[in-house]
Amino acid sequence: MRDKLGKYVSSINTLKVEERVLYFNTLILAEEGAGKTNLACRIRNYIIDSNVATLYLDFSNSEIEDIELRYKDEHFNYIRFDESEEFQVEFNKLVDEKKHIYMAVDPAYFSNKRDIKSKLTDTLQIKGLLENYYYFFHDIENLNGFYTKFEDFLLYMLNFLNLKKYGLTFLAQPHSTFESPQIKLLFTFLYLGRCSNFEYFNTANLKKLPKNRFFYQYRTDYHTLLFNDIKSNIVEIDEYVIEE
Repeated sequence: MRDKLGKYVSSINTLKVEERVLYFNTLILAEEGAGKTNLACRIRNYIIDSNVATLYLDFSNSEIEDIELRYKDEHFNYIRFDESEEFQVEFNKLVDEKKHIYMAVDPAYFSNKRDIKSKLTDTLQIKGLLENYYYFFHDIENLNGFYTKFEDFLLYMLNFLNLKKYGLTFLAQPHSTFESPQIKLLFTFLYLGRCSNFEYFNTANLKKLPKNRFFYQYRTDYHTLLFNDIKSNIVEIDEYVIEE
């Protein structure tokens, strides 16, 4: 079981993936080059070893040769979304076989009208995915373009998360969208990496974080009528390299 992520900076303790990561949502926020995909790949390894199928949605619409080598293991099955019948047949076959899927997606396929559901949204909500898959959402570089096109992002996510059996991991660059308290409530685990372009009262240290170092916060797991406590630490994620 590949459950080790790295270590806590302030202690000798090992940072491991909790089992509830399978069912609750993780948010990874950091600028490009800060180690988001390395961390996501380690979480993906744990999900795979837990015998849960994964759907990795790459909203940069990457060509297969541009995808990081760390994802190209024996579980790598690449497909590019389009609205053709040929795509749907190939995609349904992968889902029926519970294959791990890496899907390149142009976010333009999302509808920008609240009362119209796109073919992409329909595809992401097919029964086989909702019942059997853990999702990764890797958003595009042009965040403003993405969230303008996907303007009902919050409402979509609230509805979508209520349908799923397993959780998801969302990778994003820092953006004002994530200042929303409603958005924050969707996630149990937060990894916040280097953010050099923000000027909040508590983010001076974020500008100096080296690659693979994150502020890590999570909601505690115990039954209470109060809001659950949030624990905070600084963690160092081990660099993941596929063994030859």
